Amino acid sequence: MIIDVITTFPETLQAFREMGIVGRAFENGLADIKCWDIRDYADDTYKHIDDVPFGGGPGMIIKPDPLFRAFEDIANFRKSTGHRIFLTPQGKPFQQDDAERLVESEHIVLLCGRYKGIDQRVRDELIDEELSLGDFVLSGGEIAAFAVIDAMVRLIPGAVNDEGSTKSDTFPVGLLDAPYYTRPSEYRGLKVPDVLLSGHHAEIEKWRKQQRLERTKKKRPDLFDRYVRGLEESHE
Repeated sequence: MIIDVITTFPETLQAFREMGIVGRAFENGLADIKCWDIRDYADDTYKHIDDVPFGGGPGMIIKPDPLFRAFEDIANFRKSTGHRIFLTPQGKPFQQDDAERLVESEHIVLLCGRYKGIDQRVRDELIDEELSLGDFVLSGGEIAAFAVIDAMVRLIPGAVNDEGSTKSDTFPVGLLDAPYYTRPSEYRGLKVPDVLLSGHHAEIEKWRKQQRLERTKKKRPDLFDRYVRGLEESHE
């Protein structure tokens, strides 16, 4: 999987690409990432990439020319335009199923926003999809890029030592995950549930499923309702 990131702060991704699961995936050649500095495509010696918005208003807008050039440079370098994603609060909320869908792509290009926004012509002509981490505003799209990359890369076969762990994560099963405990079995008077010490795997799985249901209903009723609707539709 090839991941290109267009950003005004390429150095922020360097430490991230060396960390944990994502770092191992890049080190082992399961994925490749390259950062492209928007300022390298500025058309003046001062590396200006932004300007005031037409019609007035606060904030600065990233100009179209450096972004068009960056996308064109990536296409020439990769011999592919890739699936081009703009990370913006206006985008579709990023979900686990998006990570599962996108990891099947051979080439992803992530555009990190900055300032007030980017020229609309870039969005109209170059962007295939817009994604958001949620209904809040960040200073730039780099943190969103970290999240999207991490969610995708950990799904690549071989990225996680125990691939069964990704299949039992919270969102792939449609419910929040069950509580987990480890040694010691009693700590400061707090005991691990007896069923987990029983060695009875069928009972343990039954307990975990019930915990997933109860935890999701309490913490995320929206997910619980969606899960119930899915069950009802599958039985129709």
